[in-house]
Amino acid sequence: MRAIWKGAVSFGLVSIAVRLYSATEEKDIRFHQVHRSDGGRIRYKRVCEADGEEVAYDEIAKGYDLGGGEMVVLTDDDFKDLPLSTSRAIDVLEFVPSDQIDPMLYAKAYYLEPDKVATKPYVLLREALAEADRVAIVKVALRQREQLATLRVRDDVLVLNTMLWPDEVRTPEFGFLDEGIKVRPQELAMATSLIDSMTADFSPDDYSDDYREALQQVIEAKVSGKEIVAPAATEEAPSGAIDLMAALRASVDRARAARSGEAPEHEPVEPTPISSARSAKATTPARKAAKAAPEKKSPAKKATTAAAKKTTAKKATTAKKTTTAEKKTAAKKAPAKARRTA
Repeated sequence: MRAIWKGAVSFGLVSIAVRLYSATEEKDIRFHQVHRSDGGRIRYKRVCEADGEEVAYDEIAKGYDLGGGEMVVLTDDDFKDLPLSTSRAIDVLEFVPSDQIDPMLYAKAYYLEPDKVATKPYVLLREALAEADRVAIVKVALRQREQLATLRVRDDVLVLNTMLWPDEVRTPEFGFLDEGIKVRPQELAMATSLIDSMTADFSPDDYSDDYREALQQVIEAKVSGKEIVAPAATEEAPSGAIDLMAALRASVDRARAARSGEAPEHEPVEPTPISSARSAKATTPARKAAKAAPEKKSPAKKATTAAAKKTTAKKATTAKKTTTAEKKTAAKKAPAKARRTA
């Protein structure tokens, strides 16, 4: 790593010489703009819109737009006399509990490394911060801008976190905040159960940038001349209103099944419109009335019953005819038998 700033941490009469290093780096894949036909790089020129001439870097100044086409030009001399008393110092203002700082205020993180002669006071400050369970609120000037920051301990190293000023955080102004939307106790209980079933210890190494990895594979395939295969389409999230309780219940089952390796109790829920409270109340009596009403026979059922009756009647008639014929035959045979006996 290369130090981007050198200065000293000052608290009370103690001064600790340190070097500042960027603690993070972006892993995003960067591209150049090129000419599609031949791959040539596209370059931009710094051209003055007033005379159309290209301008060298040493001729460029900073301008503040007043609006209406008026511009105030500021040079390096104008910035030189600004009151940046902390230009080469990290001034400790106070020590506060870390949970009192809104994470939204954090901007960028830097590691602090002590100079060789400042190792002992550096370690002393580190141990004192850890013992007191506090973070230091400091001011520091980086790149000609004074910034609020914190000093805290991470992996036995002092970390400087630059912060936004309070007036740089926007106030959320959204219409739904004034609508007074209420949630049912059952829905809240189910949502809480879902959170409980998905609760775990945070481990950053468990997550990865899937998009960047897939993009890197596309680039490698281009380089090696391989055929680029489109990734499998991901299932889109259901749009529109859904049955909230059913969705929460199914989500809880799926989360628990993922933990235990078992199949979920409930089937996945298809999106269905959520009816209003009035519709829900009207549905219940209707169901009761439908249950209490006598069951009506459908035309098909009536036809089947009639056919069955005809078949039964036909069988009875056939049986009756057979019995009559048998009686007549028996009567004829009786006189003949009597004659033979005589």
